[in-house]
Amino acid sequence: MIVTLFVVSFVSFFIIQIPPGDYVTSYAANLATSGTVLDSAELESLRQQFGLDRSIPVRYWMWMTNMFQGDLGYSFEWQRPVNELLGQRLLLTVLISVVTLILTYIIAIPIGIYSATHQYSPGDHVATAIGLVGLAAPGFMLALVLMVVWSKIFGYAPTGLFSGEYTAAPWSWAKVWDLLKHLPIPALVISTAGTAALTRVMRATLLDELKKPYVVAARARGMSGRKLLFRYPVRIAINPIASTIGWVLPGIISGSTIVEIVLALPTIGPLLLRSLLSQDTYLAASLLMILSFLTVIGTFVSDIILLWLDPRIRFERSA
Repeated sequence: MIVTLFVVSFVSFFIIQIPPGDYVTSYAANLATSGTVLDSAELESLRQQFGLDRSIPVRYWMWMTNMFQGDLGYSFEWQRPVNELLGQRLLLTVLISVVTLILTYIIAIPIGIYSATHQYSPGDHVATAIGLVGLAAPGFMLALVLMVVWSKIFGYAPTGLFSGEYTAAPWSWAKVWDLLKHLPIPALVISTAGTAALTRVMRATLLDELKKPYVVAARARGMSGRKLLFRYPVRIAINPIASTIGWVLPGIISGSTIVEIVLALPTIGPLLLRSLLSQDTYLAASLLMILSFLTVIGTFVSDIILLWLDPRIRFERSA
């Protein structure tokens, strides 16, 4: 995990520098659109102020050494330390991601089991149709539809994670309750595509397991259907789903950026997009490192869950 994170930090930091120019170039171009033109001396002064006059390897080394001391660098665009920018946004992002992940598995696994055990039944056809719509419909379009429906029914658009009076207020039980009231719609929208995909995976994998000889033999010995289903086939069919936690967790964050922009969510997805467009090097690189960290942690958790679910893995380890 340490080696992986080091390689990702090295590659991502250098890839951010590939586009021509730097943050000062983007900043000067934005000023030019409003009629303000900076001369070369002013541009050079800004580069020295931001440390962009140093070479890329030197900047990478400074960023990495400071990261080990808990300093993620300084945001050029926001004129604030990256740590301050990521504070509450990271907390809210992790909260939405965890809720979305739990919601995805709670919905996908039971529906997948039902579809596999009731193949070609009306319920299976309905679940398949809804799953295909969930896979095909863009998340941002679903967000817009829900916003319209919600505003028609309740009289306001469900944007953001807090009501106006709680946006800048300190944390309290009232603010937590307000957050919980705003959480269902973002979690539902973001989890739609993942739920549809995992439902299809669970259905296909379980159908394959139910046709294997050990299931037929267990039924012949008189084992009841429900006991047999959850003792062997379901546990094995969950393996592909458990192994996806490594990419589902960061995918929820990076893959739902447009949805987060539409719903005006104060999370790190829109911040990552904005930092990449403006070439805000340290902010973008720090956000990519967070996504990479979630990936390796998710993969580690997947391995532990697979070890617990599938006895064959433990047997191979013992052998």
